[in-house]
Amino acid sequence: MKTDDLPRDMTPIAFTLDGQPQEARPGETLLQVARRVGIELPHLCHSDRLGSPGNCRACVVEIEGERVLAPSCCRAPQAGMVVKTESQRATSARKTVLELLLSDASDTTVLKYDSELAHWAAKAGAQPGRYPARPAAARDLSHVAMAVNLDACIQCTRCIRACRDVQGNDVLGLAFRGGHAQIVFDQADQMGQSTCVACGECVQACPTGAIAPANGAYARPSQQQVDSVCPYCGVGCQLTYHVSDGRIEHVEGKAGPANEERLCVKGRFGFDYAHSPDRLTMPLIRREGVAKDPVAVVHRLTPEQVRAQFREASWDEALDAAAAGFRRILASTSARGKQSPVAGFGSAKGTNEEAYLFQKLIRSAFGTHNVDHCTRLCHASSVAALMEGLGSGVVSNPLRDVAKAEIVIVIGANPAQNHPVGASWIKNAIRQGTKLVLADPRRTELARHAWRYLGFRSGTDVALLNAMLHTIIAEGLANTAYIDAHTTDFELLKAHVADFSPEAMAPVCGIDADTIREVARAYATSRASMILWGMGVSQHTHGTDNARSLIALAMVTGQIGRPGTGLHPLRGQNNVQGASDAGLIPMVLPDYHRVSEPDARHKAEALWGLPPGSLGEEPGLTVVEIINAAHDGQIRAMLIQGENPAMSDPDATHAREALARLDHLVVQDIFLTETASLADVILPATAWPEKTGSVTNTDRCVQLGRKAVPSPGESRADAWITEQLARRLGLPWRYDVAPDGSATAGAACGIGAVFEEMRQLMPSIAGLSWARLQREAAVIYPVADETDPGHPVVFTDGYPTPTGRARLVPAALRPPAEEPDADYPLVLITGRQLEHWHTGSMTRRSDVLGAIEPAPVVSLHPQTAERLGLGGGDAARVRSRRGQVALTVRLDEGTPANTAFIPFAYAEAAANLLTNPALDPFGKIAELKYCAVTVEPVRAGHPHHS
Repeated sequence: MKTDDLPRDMTPIAFTLDGQPQEARPGETLLQVARRVGIELPHLCHSDRLGSPGNCRACVVEIEGERVLAPSCCRAPQAGMVVKTESQRATSARKTVLELLLSDASDTTVLKYDSELAHWAAKAGAQPGRYPARPAAARDLSHVAMAVNLDACIQCTRCIRACRDVQGNDVLGLAFRGGHAQIVFDQADQMGQSTCVACGECVQACPTGAIAPANGAYARPSQQQVDSVCPYCGVGCQLTYHVSDGRIEHVEGKAGPANEERLCVKGRFGFDYAHSPDRLTMPLIRREGVAKDPVAVVHRLTPEQVRAQFREASWDEALDAAAAGFRRILASTSARGKQSPVAGFGSAKGTNEEAYLFQKLIRSAFGTHNVDHCTRLCHASSVAALMEGLGSGVVSNPLRDVAKAEIVIVIGANPAQNHPVGASWIKNAIRQGTKLVLADPRRTELARHAWRYLGFRSGTDVALLNAMLHTIIAEGLANTAYIDAHTTDFELLKAHVADFSPEAMAPVCGIDADTIREVARAYATSRASMILWGMGVSQHTHGTDNARSLIALAMVTGQIGRPGTGLHPLRGQNNVQGASDAGLIPMVLPDYHRVSEPDARHKAEALWGLPPGSLGEEPGLTVVEIINAAHDGQIRAMLIQGENPAMSDPDATHAREALARLDHLVVQDIFLTETASLADVILPATAWPEKTGSVTNTDRCVQLGRKAVPSPGESRADAWITEQLARRLGLPWRYDVAPDGSATAGAACGIGAVFEEMRQLMPSIAGLSWARLQREAAVIYPVADETDPGHPVVFTDGYPTPTGRARLVPAALRPPAEEPDADYPLVLITGRQLEHWHTGSMTRRSDVLGAIEPAPVVSLHPQTAERLGLGGGDAARVRSRRGQVALTVRLDEGTPANTAFIPFAYAEAAANLLTNPALDPFGKIAELKYCAVTVEPVRAGHPHHS
């Protein structure tokens, strides 16, 4: 290293290494310097991610003038130090250490194929068997995902540090003393009975394979390694697929910007859904005269039932039938725009290119903006408030900015379950001094890490947040300089919250006035405060008001536009941000240009080759509105790509009836979902690991997903399917997308050509070419040109509004649309759980995930369950005004009294059979997080027992 290479504020440290002068940065270790200059030193306890405890002593070196050898991994160079790595004393000691470690890891048959111990032992000439072997330890095969074999353990403690310091889970430890010391889970429990959440961080950290995938994948090298992106939540973790014989054998975390090699149980062990025998492999057409049964979708169709309802078809026949049905419906009426009889649901589980093509098809072929996707049921109210207040619906700061914050408020979100890698960054920040405020009716896992936990009453978000605003303004804590320079309507907001004192709101929200004031003061006065929120905020009839209040908190304190500050609605699906960016929303075109803007419509028409005036100025119908219109007969045909409204929509019975009433339903999917079972034509698509394309995470980071394995049978990429339908509907598309989901290096055709066209309508990614994305794999937008590195923090100098200022919008206090009463005395909250995702169509076809959480449960507080005559494991029936489900009781002290929590991934007990379809008037999102239910025991022999 040269002095010129160092930052200006760092003085190099000159010392001698193996007879050669070297220079080190302050803080750099001897091991790091040696590695940088090409000297290999064994190291087993050290990891660049996990630090250097110096306990293995495999990396010792000799330092002139010192009596004992020094571990190079945790020893810093000093000026004038003379270090020898190849002295006889140092090399002999390292060899001896490695031979002792080989005696600890006596069962070499279980070492991973790329065991670091075996590698360094071979390099040093260390011989196994020189020392007596440690007594054999029993293998722990109690966990479905991971196997533990302490006969391969060298007690380097990397697994402990991975669990504790990286993931913040505190499950692994080192117990007992001397020769009896060993790695343990919790209180020496078996792994399968411990509190382990199966993130697999220990598996990736272990240098020998003492903790390894249970499927034996570490016993042999994979034939191919393919870097890609996780297909699940919006965190956007990068990963590496290890592939052999066309199948994914195991997955490891990659050093992506969102995860730095971290993964959760879904990302690491939930990959096998792609190889499920349930995959659709041939196009299917409904047999003539076979009626659609909206009741039968509760259970998966057996192969015999599938054959009775559908027949296999060639791609040409299926595509012709799909297009002919749409043409028939369109020919029967002249209605277009919102009154069009056709609508489409796109997917946030696919690529940006697929989302872009889908919305373009619906708008171009059917003359309507009746196109939407799952954001309507996730963050539509958040986006509505952000667009209204800030002129943009994107997050202001990346999730990892929590490390730069003094105060982090997490409200209406359960990151430990829904965004586990995101939760790990939060826990890391807390260890470094960040204060967490967790505001949620449910006392979730992060509560034990929180500085203050605010367990407010469900549905009273506005009362709590307005009380905080009242405190900040009334106590003179508002940032008046920021307000004057960057906002409008502050006086209106000030007058509105004057009546929302903490003392007045405490009885409403259930949080005492002193705590409200304490949290408000801390948020307002900290150097940097950040707000994260989830669907617990957005999925209410007052969801937009909830988000307005959060926006106001950031604006009146100036806690935005800097690292460690800002507003971050956590995105639920892997590409909900990208699909929204691409225009898969009924009121906007790509990049959030409103359909009412003439210039935006004209630009799209010109690019798409449409006659002027083809795109209407009136926004289309949203998800629930489309379902209602289908139920009423106004919408007669639908194209659905990768969405499952028969499970995900509120009042699912109503949604299923609506889908069954359609004259023509075409579904593209990888499984015969509950929605696909009601289709007229089913087009088998490719899974995420089977195609190449871009995806945008919750941080606004555009990343490249790469094809890793072939798709089964005759399944085809969604982008190819959409293009083929477009051609049959009279559109002259010539992208020539590859049917197998692959992509060429260039952008002249295929997915690259689609991406390049997107850039022409999306200034946010104008500087991100397809070539650059393939080269860099991850770029955060906005990115103006090829030299622009991207901007993790936005709103640094204003807002994309007509005035350049943020608008402060007062939020009224309104009750939920349906409240408990004598007949339905409990509140129902729905959500995800760690192991399952969305409607379960993918995760419930993963052997590992299905084994960990195999069946639906309703969580109740123990006191509530006792009052209802229920115990843990009992069968219960949950009823609302719209439906009922039967499931098993799980006792959970974190669930509030008189509240029930049900995950929505289980078709046999679909939570959305119960939920209320009442809509937020602004975001048009349903009140999925609040409805009135009753819970009752199901007794054997009872007339309603099932």
